Amino acid sequence: MGVAQPVNFEALEAQARTLLAVFIAAGYEAVAPDIIQPAGVFLDVVGEALRGRTYVFTDLNGEELCLRPDLTVPTCRLYLQRHPAGDREAFYSYNGPAFRFQPAGAGASHPREFRQSGIEAFGDKDAGEADARTLVLILRALQQAGLGNWKLRIGDVGLFDALLGTAEMPDRWRRRLRHQFWRPEAFRAELKRLSTEPARTTAALPSVLIEALEPEDAAGAELLVTEYLEKAGIELIGVRSAAEIAEGVLAIAADAKAPPLKPEAAALIDAYVATRVPALEAAEVVRKLAGKSGDGISQAIDAYERRCKLLAESGVDMSKVDFSAEFGRNVGYYTGFVFEVLVDALGPSSPVAGGGRYDGLLKAVGAPHDVPAVGGAVHTERLLTVVRGGKK
Repeated sequence: MGVAQPVNFEALEAQARTLLAVFIAAGYEAVAPDIIQPAGVFLDVVGEALRGRTYVFTDLNGEELCLRPDLTVPTCRLYLQRHPAGDREAFYSYNGPAFRFQPAGAGASHPREFRQSGIEAFGDKDAGEADARTLVLILRALQQAGLGNWKLRIGDVGLFDALLGTAEMPDRWRRRLRHQFWRPEAFRAELKRLSTEPARTTAALPSVLIEALEPEDAAGAELLVTEYLEKAGIELIGVRSAAEIAEGVLAIAADAKAPPLKPEAAALIDAYVATRVPALEAAEVVRKLAGKSGDGISQAIDAYERRCKLLAESGVDMSKVDFSAEFGRNVGYYTGFVFEVLVDALGPSSPVAGGGRYDGLLKAVGAPHDVPAVGGAVHTERLLTVVRGGKK
């Protein structure tokens, strides 16, 4: 693992004190989540892009563990340790190392070991206010640490979900497109396939099994799959159950009988994800795209406009904020507003800060229900590089 050079250590520590002072003054308690985490929790929730870059190992007891690839999930677990019912508001701040595999030639802006300083807010009553407060506080901390010029890129996964809801298609297709949203090339390939030939290959499946399936009979499908596996002498190995296999087989069978996605629905989705405009123009652009189906997305658009208004009222220069519909960060747990703070010196692939809303993450890591949550984190090495004028 790369270790911070002594020449930078004191500067990073001083910078961290500045950032945390801003967070703590705003009411965010300083916490120190564990560096070593259960691997299963992370691998289930972080998304495909980050899953393959997580350092995983097995201890002497056979437990699969990992070095945390970010501090959001560990902070969620800490919150649930304190509030297992997930029924309390809580505001936490932190500073510490995170670890991600980086391919050869990734460059100094993408080290394998890096520091994050950030905030997480749980149980908010007003999502728009919490989103705006989080971003404003991150920007304030960056300013206190010496960052002058910046640009902001924002997105809204909630807008995308609302748009998908207006398009006529089976729910399983919505889930599939939502799952691929984080991988632009795979998303475009899936949208094209659903628009032309939605039937996934059935060559590997016995026709007698496909023909016997009733699309709405999940229990019957599980029984048929179990009987087929037993007759064929196939033993279940791994983590997939007969029910999960049956669910996949049912989806394949249903796709084989489904007509393609209507051209107008595909065109709407394609036009939306291609939208890149100044943030204050985005709501009107999306309204025009949605057209007659706009009633189904109006609530999400109103929430987006209110958030922009709150940001402007808090002093954010909205002329420096761009909206990208396809932007959803590189982790899979975001459910709403997302943002990245960019600087010209590092370029768009190396933001100095980022974050967003993740209302479903707490339930995924053990809460009894969804808990409203939003957070943001600063990549402190990148910030220090920019503040020092590019010096290492």
